[in-house]
Amino acid sequence: MRKLVVGTRQSALALTQTGQVVELLQMICRDFGIECEFELKKIVTKGDRILDVTLSKVGGKGLFVKEIEQAMLDGEIDLAVHSMKDMPAVLPDGLVIGAVPLREDPRDCLITKDGRGLDELPEGALVGTSSLRRSCQIQHYRPDLRIEAVRGNIDSRLRKLETEGFDAIMLATAGLRRMGWEDRITAFLPPEICLPAVGQGALSIECRADDKFVMDLLARFNHRSTELAVAAERGFLGRLNGGCQVPIGAYAELLEDGQTIRLTGMVGSPDGEKMLKETMTGIEPEQLGIALANKLIDRGAADLLNEVRG
Repeated sequence: MRKLVVGTRQSALALTQTGQVVELLQMICRDFGIECEFELKKIVTKGDRILDVTLSKVGGKGLFVKEIEQAMLDGEIDLAVHSMKDMPAVLPDGLVIGAVPLREDPRDCLITKDGRGLDELPEGALVGTSSLRRSCQIQHYRPDLRIEAVRGNIDSRLRKLETEGFDAIMLATAGLRRMGWEDRITAFLPPEICLPAVGQGALSIECRADDKFVMDLLARFNHRSTELAVAAERGFLGRLNGGCQVPIGAYAELLEDGQTIRLTGMVGSPDGEKMLKETMTGIEPEQLGIALANKLIDRGAADLLNEVRG
């Protein structure tokens, strides 16, 4: 019997979604007669240690995955469960995304103190978010709102809504749903108003490229439509060389023919004054992402991102 050590961050959300993945992998093992047991290993990442600075100021890529990836390269763990939106566009040599499970709701959502939606918030209302992407798009839509950074895990951000003077906070719907806290959501933000982060709502199951046992197991867990959509979004991100420190959003979905991918992407300034957005369709995900990024670059996206990066 093979014992697989699964790396995860130690936040409540990370442990919950990793536990859900392990349960499904155990079901696959039972169904296919694969003898395997699983053990969780909690790993603290740089992004978990630094909570008093916004992600955009911490800089760098892989803030929530680098230490986990190193543990995999060192043979301490065999696979890892990540939120796809935390994954850099380029993986370290020797590591691959072995599976992309079915995507959860990719939308952002708004949680307000008094139940008012985005359009009903009063002028000057204070909205908390740790994301330049969210603040860019919300300020573009409602320039009268005040945006302030709020860091921490989901539960601590929800507490800060009550204790630190915020009128609303913005979070990813997927995390709240996985935690069973969907009843806290006041309103969902459609992609037309707020494009999600690349890969938002999707998970990435990462492993070593030379571990055939794990690769074969994860292949049974992969959701092809989600994989294609996320690949298009990641192609877009990679071409723009994006990360947490720049306002970039993208969302792709497969159309009814099961082959055509529709991808929408945006690049903006943190204050929301400038925003570039385009939509394209194609059948090769990574090439589609690159083509859409090039279209925005032709419109000035590279100059805009260079301004943001300083």
